Amino acid sequence: MYAKSLVGLIFVGCVALATPTFAARGLPDFTDLVKGNAPAVVNISTKARGGGAAPPPMPFNLPDVPEDNPFHEFFRRFFGEIPPGGGGRGDPTSSLGSGFIVSADGYVISNFHVVKDAEEVTVKLSDRREFTARIVGTDERSDIAVLKIEATGLPTLRMGRSADLEVGEWVLAIGSPFGFEHSATAGIVSAKGRALPNESYIPFIQTDVAINPGNSGGPLFNLDGEVVGVNSQIYSRTGGFMGLSFAVPVDVVMSVYEQIKTGGTVRRGWLGVLIQDVTRELAESFGMSKPAGALVSKVLPGSPAEKAGLQPGDIVTRFDGKPVDVSSELPPLVGTATVGKDAPVEILRAGRRLTLQVPIGELPPPDEVTLAGPPPAATDDARNTRLGLTVADLSPEQRKDAGIDDHGVLVTEVAEGAALAAGITPGDIILLVDNQKILTAAAFAELVAKLPANKSVPVLVQRRGGPIFLAIKPPAS
Repeated sequence: MYAKSLVGLIFVGCVALATPTFAARGLPDFTDLVKGNAPAVVNISTKARGGGAAPPPMPFNLPDVPEDNPFHEFFRRFFGEIPPGGGGRGDPTSSLGSGFIVSADGYVISNFHVVKDAEEVTVKLSDRREFTARIVGTDERSDIAVLKIEATGLPTLRMGRSADLEVGEWVLAIGSPFGFEHSATAGIVSAKGRALPNESYIPFIQTDVAINPGNSGGPLFNLDGEVVGVNSQIYSRTGGFMGLSFAVPVDVVMSVYEQIKTGGTVRRGWLGVLIQDVTRELAESFGMSKPAGALVSKVLPGSPAEKAGLQPGDIVTRFDGKPVDVSSELPPLVGTATVGKDAPVEILRAGRRLTLQVPIGELPPPDEVTLAGPPPAATDDARNTRLGLTVADLSPEQRKDAGIDDHGVLVTEVAEGAALAAGITPGDIILLVDNQKILTAAAFAELVAKLPANKSVPVLVQRRGGPIFLAIKPPAS
C-alpha cells in the first residue's frame, strides 16, 4: 500500500513538473507603467451649441432610454446624448474624452469623434492645469484628431509598433471613463486587423480591456510602456463595456499625425474596387482549394483599378508583395500605399495567376464616389424553372439609371430552388454567371441550361447599388 501511494505521489509530482511554464507565471504588475505614463494622459472636454456636440465617445449602439426610465438620468449625465429638457436647438452641450501628449511643445492626440463640431476644446493635465486647445486637424476615417496647446516642457509618451503586437499579449489603457480621470484598466489583445462596419481602412486592435465612454482618445500601452494604439470604439448593446473594445493601431495613428501636422490633411491610397470575402462555396465555384484573398465584385469607372485592367471576378491574393488572406486585409494595405506610385497586385483570374501594375490613386471623399442608381423597373419576363426564378430584360435607360453598362437582367420573382438557396432576391440584377456577362433574359436561360449539375458557379448580382458575388449550385435538369 505504501509503495503504491509513493508511486502515486511521484506521478503527481512529475505531472506538476511537466506543466507548461506559462501556468507558473504571475500576473504583470502595472504599477510602474501607470506611474511613469499617467502624467502624459489628458482629459478632454468640449463645448458646442445647437446640438453640435460630439457623439457619445465610445459605443457603436447607445440605448434609446425613455425619460421615465430610471437610467435616463444616468445616460443623460455621462453620455450627453439626452439633453435636459429635451435638448432644444441652441442649448449648449458637451462631451468628455481622453488624449495624450506626443510632444513637449503641446501636440496632443485624441479621437475625431471627441472633438467633432466642438466650438471649444479644453485639455486638462494630471497636475490640474487646463488649456484651451486648437484643433490642428482631424481625420474622420481613422477617428484621429490632432490638438495643440500652448505649453512647453510637457511630459510625453513613447510610441511603440502595433505591428509587433501578438494576440494574447497584455495591454493597459489609461483614460477618463465617465469623467473619472486617469483610470487604468488592463486586459489582453484579443485579435488584430479587425475590420469594422464602414471603417474598412483601419485594421483595428481588438482587446478585452474595460473601455467605456470617456476613454475615447486615450492610449493603449504594451508592457514596455509604449503606446500601441488609441482607444476608439466598443461593441455594446447597452452603451457600456461588454468585453469588446477596439483601438486604432499606433502605426496608423502616427502616419495620420505626421500628415496632419505637416500638411493639415491625410492622403490615402485608392484602387477603386468593391471587394468581398471568398466563402467556401465561392472558393469551390472559382476552382480554389480553399477560401483566400479579396474577391473583386465591382471596378469603379475611371479608377486606378480599371486603368490597370482589374475585372469583377478577380481575386486579389497579394498587394505590393504582402499576402491578402481575407478581404479585410486589403483596404489597410491600399490605404497606406504611396499615392502616385505603381504597386504590383497579384490576382487569380479564371484559374490563372497574374500580376498587374496598378497606379495608386488618392482616396476621394465618400460623397464623390457613386456606386449605382436605384433599382430599375422590369420589362419582358422570362422564367427559369431550373434555378427557380424569373428575370427580365433591361432597357438602356434602365441600365443607365442602375449605373451599369450593356448587360444585366432583373430578378422579378424567386421561388423554391437553387436561386433562393444561394440568397438571390427579387430586385437583384444578375450581371455575371460563371464569369460570363448576361446581356438578355434569353441569353441567361441559354447559359443556365448549360451549367453543370450540382457544381457551384459564381453569380455576380447588384443589390441596392452594391455588387456581391453569390455561389449557386444548379440541380440536374
